Amino acid sequence: MRDPEELGSAPEPARTQISARTAMGPVHLTVADLERSLAYYSRQVGLEQPARGEGRLSLGAGGRELLVLVEESGAGPSGRHTGLYHFALLLPERADLARWLAHAVRDRIPLVGLSDHFVSEAIYLSDPDGHGIEIYWDRPRESWEGQVAERMTTVPLDVDDLLRELPEPSSEPFDGLPTGTTMGHVHLKAAEIPRTVAFYRDLLGFDLMAELAQTAAFLSAGGYHHHLAANTWESAGAPPPPPGTAALRHATIVLPDAGELDRVLARLEAGRVVPEESPDGPLVRDPSGTALVLTA
Repeated sequence: MRDPEELGSAPEPARTQISARTAMGPVHLTVADLERSLAYYSRQVGLEQPARGEGRLSLGAGGRELLVLVEESGAGPSGRHTGLYHFALLLPERADLARWLAHAVRDRIPLVGLSDHFVSEAIYLSDPDGHGIEIYWDRPRESWEGQVAERMTTVPLDVDDLLRELPEPSSEPFDGLPTGTTMGHVHLKAAEIPRTVAFYRDLLGFDLMAELAQTAAFLSAGGYHHHLAANTWESAGAPPPPPGTAALRHATIVLPDAGELDRVLARLEAGRVVPEESPDGPLVRDPSGTALVLTA
């Protein structure tokens, strides 16, 4: 059986409505045990801890907040519900990805996949609560720009070639994820694709870069391969995760300025999507019930 990401994809006309400078911000997750998560994300993933509060932990790299964890004791994995498929940490250089892989090999960190997507090279893992994680780097944009729909795929990662970025992989030091690491994209589990595309493209204003047989869609701002993705591989027709679940609390979409935020909110309200107030900014829910905070 072919990997879903190997299925042929069809291009869509560009619909540039949202600013090309739009990016993804911190991902907020519920976890069952904050100390367990801190140990995992600091020692194995390589994130630093810039801030901590009661039952809440902020993690990042180079002073940039990337992840916020909120403890709910006894929370179980979200399973086959809508929500988070994985969040993706984008590293600045290929050598950074090689350095992380060498660390994973030395420390025997369990992995769930190693893939070459043509646009990027990626390593996949899962945290103690079952939250999916991707750690990746992008190939130079000029090598894939304009070819995303036709050529983005999934084939096995050439691990030997990647590790050749390092003079001595077995002894290469690892001091955590480098400064310049960002939240490259967020991949969601959706109940259905057509309504998901209508929300992210026609209301929020992202461009549809590729769609895979109506089982997955990849959307972006400014011609990037994808800032947001959604699939139904494990969640077709599924409801959101129930209360008490270790699940995605919200993803964050970062707009370049207040004017762009106002324009996006106006499109949402014209589409009868009324934002909720939250401490982090206006919060909206996509057709699968997944929460998104919009911020400038």
